[in-house]
Amino acid sequence: MPYGYNGKILRVNLNNGSTMVEDIDETFYRTYMGGSGLISYYLLRELKPRIDALSADNILIFAPGVLTGTLLAGMCRFIVGAKSPLTGAFGQAEAGGWWGPELKRAGFDAIIVEGRAAAPVYIYIKDGEAEIRDASHLWGKKTGEVQDIIRQESNDERTRVVQIGLAGENLVRYACIVNELKHFNGRNGLGAVMGSKNLKAIAVRGNMEIPVKDEDSIKAVRNRFAGLLNTHPLVKQLYSLGTSATVMGNNALGILPTRNFKMGEFEGASKISGETMVDTILEKREGCFACPVRCKRAVKVEEYGVETRYGGPEYETLASFGPLCMVDDLKIIAKANQLCNQYTLDTISTGATIAFAMECFEEGIITKEDTDGIELRFGNGQAVLQMIEKIARREGIGNILAEGSERAAKLIGKGSERFLVTVKGQELAMHDPRGKYAVGLGYAVSERGADHMISTHDTMLASHGISFDTIAPFGIYEPTDPREFSALKVKTFTYLEYWWSFFNMAGICDFVPVPRSAMPASDVIETLRAVTGWDTSLWEVLKAGERAINMARMFDIREGFTAEDDKLPERVHEPIENGLIKGGYISKEEFEKAKRLYYSMMGWDEKGVPTEVKLLELGLDWLN
Repeated sequence: MPYGYNGKILRVNLNNGSTMVEDIDETFYRTYMGGSGLISYYLLRELKPRIDALSADNILIFAPGVLTGTLLAGMCRFIVGAKSPLTGAFGQAEAGGWWGPELKRAGFDAIIVEGRAAAPVYIYIKDGEAEIRDASHLWGKKTGEVQDIIRQESNDERTRVVQIGLAGENLVRYACIVNELKHFNGRNGLGAVMGSKNLKAIAVRGNMEIPVKDEDSIKAVRNRFAGLLNTHPLVKQLYSLGTSATVMGNNALGILPTRNFKMGEFEGASKISGETMVDTILEKREGCFACPVRCKRAVKVEEYGVETRYGGPEYETLASFGPLCMVDDLKIIAKANQLCNQYTLDTISTGATIAFAMECFEEGIITKEDTDGIELRFGNGQAVLQMIEKIARREGIGNILAEGSERAAKLIGKGSERFLVTVKGQELAMHDPRGKYAVGLGYAVSERGADHMISTHDTMLASHGISFDTIAPFGIYEPTDPREFSALKVKTFTYLEYWWSFFNMAGICDFVPVPRSAMPASDVIETLRAVTGWDTSLWEVLKAGERAINMARMFDIREGFTAEDDKLPERVHEPIENGLIKGGYISKEEFEKAKRLYYSMMGWDEKGVPTEVKLLELGLDWLN
């Protein structure tokens, strides 16, 4: 009997409207665990190389992890994967919420979607049964309305809906996917892949129990974590301020991305901070399935029609629409967040692309003739809202910006490429690598383009204390300065990248285990043992994480990416203009040395290609 999973994957072929169920054995789950591991396996096995990411040939996979649905804090995540239309590389985006656990309770461990429907459809799944339904009446509607209609049609308010909005339908290359109107598979443009398949939504409802091997051990872990809720500083901070707590901290450190990454300190930071949100527009704190941390915000702004059902802006959203665009009006940022939620736009890439366009405007590269009369200047919050509408609808200059800033620069020309802040075509997240060198290394080497969620951030590992001291089980005993590229820094980054990669295979939220939060590594391993019954270890799960990284790397190599693509944007090699680290920059020579060391630690050759021996060690010799 399987524990922690169902042993069944649902396949949906939209070309002919068929569905089938594939049975999977335990060895597969122990090797790939679900999530990003499962996605990498199927994309490498079944996706044709070098296809157009927005063609019917792309494969779209929804995959919870082996721990998703466990009644423990943070065990709620699922991954969506495909070839990315934004980067052309391995595409992956993670989300929490309720949809992943519900899919497993409905009897499936993953959904593989192939082909393209002739007209808009949605998939309805309940207790092991699946059908494809007409969605022509849903096409063009905002996410809130779509969720309401699908729940009415299913006659069940507990039906969980993952869907795309107008941006996904219009193939905006950084369109995302949302469940419960506020939990996002945000990056890599996978909402555009969903739109290219004429797939509006997937609704799931499950009444099955997810079997676990040892319920008593799970209860013991749950009780230990509950004891930390009111005492652990990081858990308390996540509850009180959510991720918005990062605004003031990064501003003080001089690494709050401001004016399209030219600056690191924003004069209006306090006006858009988590503290100000609590005092003004916050209505309630929310969370994900079975999680007491409740790090999500729900806000209300009556004059802008901002509703609590769409949640509230997280740190990345506050920073991308705030200091990056020089906007210090929290209510406008809340409205921008809701528009992105209704249209399913990645707030990071949306804000960053608008900031790129603002710099182009102020440098005279684009004018009011190009923007339909909009003064697209830094600090103009109303212009930000107007641009979001234009991007989602692909109207006017929005049609160019909907391609992402890197493609937009090629279309605009006139030297605009010097304002780009991207890696492999994806815009940087709101963490300036000039103050977090390991984050910069992660941006560069990530197989999915600039991504801040592939390893621990440097600031958490700068000194002994509540975060750093928890990673001794990984063989890391000495802190490192955030602004150094030492051998120890690269080692620390690499080991913790394995750990983060395992989270995306198992379905674990980054905000629960160490070092970001309170759950010890030993309790994570105990949970995996208790759920699956496997006699497992930290060593095994780190190897699983390493396996997923190497599989994604092999996907990118197959798609034509090389070591030359593992680079940072020119802007971060330039001195930052203000803040605590004014004048600081990342040396190209030091970065290249760190990158070569990382390759060696990963068992890759000087071109960044996994060696035959490394693939053999990880059981990936089938990729040779």
